[in-house]
Amino acid sequence: MKYIRICLLALFMAPFADAWAQETMIGSLPKFIETGLKNNYDLRIVRNEERMADNNANLANAGYLPTLSATAGYDGSSMNTDTKSRTDGTVTKNRNSFDHGYSAGINLDWTIFDGFKIQANYSKLQELRRQGQTRTRLAIEDYVAELTSEYYNFIQQRIRMRNLHNAVKLSKERLRIVLERYTIGSASRLDLQQAQVDFNADSAQSLKQHELLASSRIRLYELMAVKDMTTAISVPDTSINVDDKLVFDTLLNATMRTNASLLNASQNIRLAELDYKATMSRDFPYIKLNGGYSYSHDNFSEGATKSRDNWGATFGVKMGMTLFDGKRSSQRRNARINIDNADMARLQLEQSLRADLADLWQAYKNNLRLLALERQNLVTAEENHYIAHERYMLGDLSGIEMREAQQSLLDAEERILVAEYNTKLCEISLRQISGSIMKYMMQ
Repeated sequence: MKYIRICLLALFMAPFADAWAQETMIGSLPKFIETGLKNNYDLRIVRNEERMADNNANLANAGYLPTLSATAGYDGSSMNTDTKSRTDGTVTKNRNSFDHGYSAGINLDWTIFDGFKIQANYSKLQELRRQGQTRTRLAIEDYVAELTSEYYNFIQQRIRMRNLHNAVKLSKERLRIVLERYTIGSASRLDLQQAQVDFNADSAQSLKQHELLASSRIRLYELMAVKDMTTAISVPDTSINVDDKLVFDTLLNATMRTNASLLNASQNIRLAELDYKATMSRDFPYIKLNGGYSYSHDNFSEGATKSRDNWGATFGVKMGMTLFDGKRSSQRRNARINIDNADMARLQLEQSLRADLADLWQAYKNNLRLLALERQNLVTAEENHYIAHERYMLGDLSGIEMREAQQSLLDAEERILVAEYNTKLCEISLRQISGSIMKYMMQ
């Protein structure tokens, strides 16, 4: 009997031991999202890629600006020569004839016109910059959806933990009653053993649930890039609140208008069109300017000239046109095909989004109906459990029947919890696909 009482106390207190030993992080869903948006490593990488695209979108990378280069050099020679005269055969010898000189200059090259290729390149860089912003938005929306889902999974696991704690308390109370009845001889040893088995089963399930709750907490910290994952979490939400006011037509219109994936697909079409424009630029002439200024100084060890200095400007203009390029026609056709492919990819994505939205909407409405039904079942299960408990206290109900009533209540609580969470997941997915996922930052 002493062993039974010690087990009762140890098993009942075990789930709370870690919580008392840990520090607690207090926060809400908007706070967690804000923390994650600032710390998450994947998002920081995406933002850096956006910054790179923004840095590339300038006139110089497009080819609008000239190139200016500076050069400087030094040249020298030390020569030995033997010169033999043809007339008399006299040999003139020069030894260690040292000539040297140095030069410096500035050169400018500027492409004034290149068949609109420069303009196409600049427009492409600007479009890539906008696409970088779109991809950042897409990554943020995916992240917010993932974090929100895990947050409500944490709420689900915590509610399940609470339900199992109540089950343990009921089993503990039943074991206490049977133990007292067994002590005075009004209950059999079989009743006592069955009550002990049921209590142990509920306690084991509670301990397993404690592990699942900890795993969800760790996952939240991983998403938020919080290094100390041993800290407990305290949140104000005690239930999963489902938004049952969503309207399909509103979601569909928002999806077709603001969905980030569709926007990215439209930008791919624009990029393909700019590539085609760049290919077509070969049909036009080009105009290039060049200019420079240089200075040179040369020293001569032999001859009438001892040194020479040269300085001045050079300039020119070049015009040209490619008359024939065997690859041009195939590249032009391929660029046209890329435009068609990008357009069909967008149409396919639009069709896929319509299908996904319809599937999610069907699941959302079905889960709402299921949730309403399970709420009715929970009321009935609570009433049945109350009646069974009263009869059990009066000795008018067996332990097995009492256990069945308790299990029915626990099953009803579990079903309504699963229905709430599944409905919430559908709601999150519907908001994500329609571009309104950031609403969860304003709760």
